[in-house]
Amino acid sequence: MRPESLNILEEFQRRSNTLIDEIEQDAEEMLGAIPFIFRTLKERPDLFVLSALADFLACRPESLDAKTAELVALTAAAAANAPDCLRVHIAAARKEGASREEIRDCLIIASLIGKTAIQARSLRIFEEQLGY
Repeated sequence: MRPESLNILEEFQRRSNTLIDEIEQDAEEMLGAIPFIFRTLKERPDLFVLSALADFLACRPESLDAKTAELVALTAAAAANAPDCLRVHIAAARKEGASREEIRDCLIIASLIGKTAIQARSLRIFEEQLGY
């Protein structure tokens, strides 16, 4: 890394402890809760702050309104079989105005993707092992 960039990073990391409280407040405002994973990740403030800021930017892209972003997030959480993330993002989607029906339909789409992923992986192995 170039010395100038390293200096910027070091300065940012020196200030990371002061950003933790703000990040938690922002997360609670955005999601309605402070994610469970923050407790342990905060033990490494240098990494936590960078990761949390990147997550925030990824979850609130300029191209999507907050409700749509939360619907995408809950769909991804369901498809990834991440129940804690799913709970957080369902609540956040509701906070952003998502209806019960919108959330339901996103979960149906996620379950379809999950089902077909399992089918494709399983049937591919089946055919590899037993032939077509």
